[in-house]
Amino acid sequence: MSNHLANQSSPYLLQHASNPVDWYPWGEEAFEKARKEDKPVFLSIGYSTCHWCHVMARESFESEETARILNRYFVSVKVDREERPDIDSVYMSVCQALSGSGGWPMSIFMTAGQKPFFAGTYFPPVSRHGMTGFRELLLAIAEKWENDRGRLLQAAESIVAQISAGQNNRKEFQHTGETGERIDESLPERAVEIFSGSFDARYGGFGQAPKFPVPHNLLFLMLYAYLREEDAKELKGNELFGQVQVTLERMRRGGIFDQIGYGFSRYSTDRFYLVPHFEKMLYDNALLIMAYAVAYRLSKEAAFRQTAEETASYILREMTGEKGEFYSAQDADSDGEEGKFYVWSVKEVCEVLGKERGRQLCEYFNITEKGNFEGKNIPNLLSGNEISDQFEEERKLLYYHRELRTRPHLDDKILTAWNALMICAMCFLYRVTGKRDYLSAAERAERFLAGQLMEGNLLYVGCREGVRFGKGFLDEYAYTAAAYLSLYDATADQGYLNRAQALCKEAEIQFADEKGGYFLYGKRNGELIMRPKETYDGALPSGNAVMAYVLVRLSQLGKSEDIAADELAAEKQLAYLSAEAVSYPAGHSMFLIALLYDRYPPQRITVVLDGKDSVQQIMAQMPLYASVTVLERESAEYPLLHGSTTYYVCKGHTCLPPTNRLPCHMRPEQ
Repeated sequence: MSNHLANQSSPYLLQHASNPVDWYPWGEEAFEKARKEDKPVFLSIGYSTCHWCHVMARESFESEETARILNRYFVSVKVDREERPDIDSVYMSVCQALSGSGGWPMSIFMTAGQKPFFAGTYFPPVSRHGMTGFRELLLAIAEKWENDRGRLLQAAESIVAQISAGQNNRKEFQHTGETGERIDESLPERAVEIFSGSFDARYGGFGQAPKFPVPHNLLFLMLYAYLREEDAKELKGNELFGQVQVTLERMRRGGIFDQIGYGFSRYSTDRFYLVPHFEKMLYDNALLIMAYAVAYRLSKEAAFRQTAEETASYILREMTGEKGEFYSAQDADSDGEEGKFYVWSVKEVCEVLGKERGRQLCEYFNITEKGNFEGKNIPNLLSGNEISDQFEEERKLLYYHRELRTRPHLDDKILTAWNALMICAMCFLYRVTGKRDYLSAAERAERFLAGQLMEGNLLYVGCREGVRFGKGFLDEYAYTAAAYLSLYDATADQGYLNRAQALCKEAEIQFADEKGGYFLYGKRNGELIMRPKETYDGALPSGNAVMAYVLVRLSQLGKSEDIAADELAAEKQLAYLSAEAVSYPAGHSMFLIALLYDRYPPQRITVVLDGKDSVQQIMAQMPLYASVTVLERESAEYPLLHGSTTYYVCKGHTCLPPTNRLPCHMRPEQ
C-alpha cells in the first residue's frame, strides 16, 4: 500500500509513503481536495533523522485506527522542513504563538486556505502524563469542524492577523543614506555580558541542559576576544576566550562527540555533554570544524586541531558522495532505539579487543559495568583522561566492529545551503593546517553545486539521486555566497569573488525588502499566508545575518568600482539588523561577527609574486583575519622589492613599508 508520497524524492516523505494515512505532499492537489470535500487540513512537518518524528510515526501514522480517523475527517499533508524552510518558518511561528513552544514533529490543523486554527508538536496516541492523545484530539477537532466551525474559522483569522501584525510591528528600517546612522555599536559588548553571565564554569557551555553547541556563538566570542587583545600571549589569558576553550574541550571530551567514529551529535541532553541526542547533522559539524580550527589557530592547543581534523575525517568518510557532495544527516535511531548504534558494554569491548587491552580502553573511555546510558556506555573522556591517540588501533577495531551493527538511517539528500557551509569549513581547515585535501574537498563540492544545483545565478534548495528540488530561498544564496568568499580567502582566485558578488545581486533582486533586510522566500517561490523575514540565529545563522557578513566582506574585498555600492548595502543591512538585535543581542551572533568585521576591518595584505612562489604557498601563510589580494606580476602601484615576492600590509589607516617577508605580528600563529 502507498499514498501520494510514493513518487517524492525527500527521504522524510518516503519514510511515510507506506503509511495507512493518505498523505499528500504540499501542493494544490491537497488543498483542492480539502475544499471539495469540505475538510480541514492536518499538516505534519518534520525531517528524516528526527527521533520524535519516528516515535509519532510508529505510534500514530502507522496505526490503522488513527489512519482511519485522519482519512475520514482530514486531508493530511506531510512536509520535509529541510526541503521547505519557508513553510516550516511560517507555521513554526504559529506553533510558538499558540503553544508557547515549537519543535518537530510539528502538528498544524488549518483550513483549505492554509490558515491555522490549532497547533502543537508531538502527541502520544492516547492521553497520558497530562498530554492529550492524538486520536482524542483528532475526534475533538472533527466534531468542532462539524458543529462549531465558525469558532474555528474565527480563530484561524485571528491567528493569521496576530502573526501578521507581529511582523508589521517589528521595527522597520528606513535608510537615509548616512552610513552607520542607526548601527548600535554597543551590541557586541552587551552580547558578551549575556554570554558570560550564563557561562557554566564547572561543565562548560552557556546555560543549563539541554546544551546545544551553537558554534556561531563561540566564533563570535573568539573574534571579540581576539580584537581586544594585542597579541596571542594576552589572548591566552583572556577570560572570555578561556570560557570558549573550556566549552570546546568539554564537548570534545563528552559523549556529544563520537569518540569511536568521530563527528558531533546534535546536542547534549544533560549539563555535562555526556548523553547526546544522537543524530548527526551536516551543518553542526561544519560550524564546529570552523570553531575548533579557529580555536587552534588562536591557542595552538593541539587537541583543537585534532578535533577539527577528526570531525572532517568523519564527514569525508561517511557523509560525502562520489562527486564530492555532502549528505545531510545521520539518524539517532537504529533498530527503533535511540543511540543503540553508539553504546557499548565492557563485555563487548573485551570480546573485540581482548580482556587486558579491553579493560584498559574501558578505563580510558569511562566504560563501566554499571553503564552511563540505560545500562550501556557512551564512551567519553569527561573524567579528565588525556586527549590522545594512545588507543588509536583499538579505536579502529571498535569502529569496524560497530559497522557490523544496524546502521542509523542516512539522509542522503544534498542541500545547497548546508553544502555551502561545509565548503566554508573545509576552507577554514585548509587555511589552518595547510593540508591540500581539505581545499580539494571544498573545490569538489563547489563543482557539484555549480553543476547540479545552479543555473547561472539561480540556485535550487537541493537534490537527491540526481533529481533537484525547490527554487532557492535566501539561505541558499547567502550561504553559497559565503562559501565563495571562503574559497577566495583560501585561494585568492578572483573568480570566486565574482561569483559571490553575482549571487548577492541575485539575492537583492529576489528577496530584498525596500524597508530593510531580506525575506526568506522570494519572487521565484510560491506564496504562503505570510512572508517571514528571519533575523534571529537558531541552530544555523540566519540568512539575513550571513548576508550582512557577505556584504561587509565584499565591501572590503571587491572591485574598486563596486566598493561604494557594496559599502552602502552593507551599512544598510547592518543598520536593519542592529534594530532587530537590540532586544537580545546574544541571539544574533552571526550579525555581530559581521558588525565586528565592519567596525574593525581586517588588515589588507597585497602580495606581489616573483614567479618563484606559488599562490598556494602564499595563502597557507596568511592570517585568518585578513583581506588578501595576490598579484601574479608587479605593477606601477605594487612593484617588487629587490625582485622578490613582496608584501604590502595596511592595518586601519596605516600602511607599512613593503617587505619581502610577512611581518611577524601579521603571521597566522599570532
